[in-house]
Amino acid sequence: MNSDTPRSERVAAVAESLAGQEVLVAFSGGVDSTVLASIAKDAARRAVLLTITSQVVPDIELKRARAVAEELGMEHHVLGYDWLGQEELARNPIERCYLCKSRMARMWKDKARELGLSLVVEGTTASDVEGYRPGAKALREAGVKSPFLEAGMTKDDIRAYARERGLSVAEVPSMACLATRFPYGTTITEEMVHRVHKMETAIMDSFGVERVRARYDRGSVRIEVGRDELTKMFDSQKISALVHLGNELELKRVTLDLEGYRTGSMDEDI
Repeated sequence: MNSDTPRSERVAAVAESLAGQEVLVAFSGGVDSTVLASIAKDAARRAVLLTITSQVVPDIELKRARAVAEELGMEHHVLGYDWLGQEELARNPIERCYLCKSRMARMWKDKARELGLSLVVEGTTASDVEGYRPGAKALREAGVKSPFLEAGMTKDDIRAYARERGLSVAEVPSMACLATRFPYGTTITEEMVHRVHKMETAIMDSFGVERVRARYDRGSVRIEVGRDELTKMFDSQKISALVHLGNELELKRVTLDLEGYRTGSMDEDI
């Protein structure tokens, strides 16, 4: 479908692709996977949610996934994954996302077989195709379907649908795994993940920003927040507290990126 196709027809196309199927939905609790789950619940013969968690998934995501699954009233499974224990991932090569998504796809498919489900779907949208997206290749190779992408549904379409349905995640910002905070070729350790997670959580709690990335490089952290939220960061007392936290976390320096949040900013030098 093209960009001129009415949103209602795109939603109908997604529902038709799931109709009568027994489906496993790769579920993070974000707006994309939640809308996909909602459509699957209505259209599929059976729909089950699977969340994969690991050291590089922010704690808030698992909490939200559990809450949203309950909100939807759907069967929900959670699998733990020792991401940092996989040397080829922890080394953070350029193909990290491909390798990680390949492993996750195998876990989705294995769980689907265990539960007697014939179709695995995930929430990539038509807005997600720009930039460096090696994970998309892994999904195609594994036979995981992306109904939104196939129907041409954009992020705006999905948020509009979520608002119409009164879904609690309609305005939740997009999240990305914590591995995206590190330059390619930098071996990621549990302590490094802890530092960026702690820093991001503190900024959201203290400054009230909704979208933040703590980009780690050689012992320092560069903070990105949404351009519309940059002024929230200009509070001298809170900045002092943030610098103090940086010292506690043994960071060399903490800086604010005045360009603001950019999707995939760690991919800019590829």
